[in-house]
Amino acid sequence: MIRLVLPWPPSENHYRRHVSINGLRRVLISKAGREYQQRVLDIVRATRLPKIDGRLAVVIHAYPPDRRRRDLDNLLKAACDSIQKARVIRDDGDIDDLRIVRELPVDGGRLVVEIEEA
Repeated sequence: MIRLVLPWPPSENHYRRHVSINGLRRVLISKAGREYQQRVLDIVRATRLPKIDGRLAVVIHAYPPDRRRRDLDNLLKAACDSIQKARVIRDDGDIDDLRIVRELPVDGGRLVVEIEEA
């Protein structure tokens, strides 16, 4: 099993942005989303984690930065995309079992991500 401690991600509402290019509507990763992906990549490089292939089970323990009301599902896209981009997993489409658990708030917030073969 791989265990990663990641910073609190931007919500889905801040992770993507909608733009119009030559009359075509596009959805892009926002600046906040790209910065988050880079922070995750830096953490993965510093810990030298092996890549996991195959079907996956992922459990995310979400420690919010405060007691404000939040939808946990808004955290999933940024977290899963970022661990894929950091090459910890081949593709987030390989995740067969995905769970997210709300934990008690901690200063700044964090995600503890546990990944293993399903």
